Amino acid sequence: MIDLFDVARELQDFFKSREWEFCFIGGLALQRWGEPRVTQDIDCTLFTGFGNEISFIRDLSRHYESRIENAEEFALANRVLLLQSKSRIGIDLALGGLPYEKGVVERASDFEFIPGIILRTCSAEDLVILKAFADRTRDWADIEGIILRRGSQLDWEFIYSQLQPLCELKESPDILVRLRGLQQSEL
Repeated sequence: MIDLFDVARELQDFFKSREWEFCFIGGLALQRWGEPRVTQDIDCTLFTGFGNEISFIRDLSRHYESRIENAEEFALANRVLLLQSKSRIGIDLALGGLPYEKGVVERASDFEFIPGIILRTCSAEDLVILKAFADRTRDWADIEGIILRRGSQLDWEFIYSQLQPLCELKESPDILVRLRGLQQSEL
């Protein structure tokens, strides 16, 4: 796990040296806000906006090895750049462009995971939103852990106000129903 934190700090230093807007999401943020679980990769939102993604992708590709062939094309088509560190830790970079994604990085804050390792992570509310939107089995288990740990401290009005339009775009209103069920059962 320490190697994971070191790689995340190195990536963060890379972003900061370029004054890029970013935050860690996924398993690293879960270590802060939820019930920690073993994670083997680094998930991050890098706000690139729309139209300038290629410059970010190429700069990152000069410093990190890609995990797939045609990583540049994949990233442009899917808005996710799949890289790895020298120690073979996976790095999944979501190329943020939407106003919501801009807000995610703006609301992020620093947290000291272990002495000397301070990483910028998304808010607990944004982590719930991102995991609910992803709508995978393990994400729902993670949301339960966040609710158990943060419960009434979560800004539920904000969560639903941000998640509802995303669910409408995805045509998945059942996500909201499931989240409300979890919220009610845990509070």
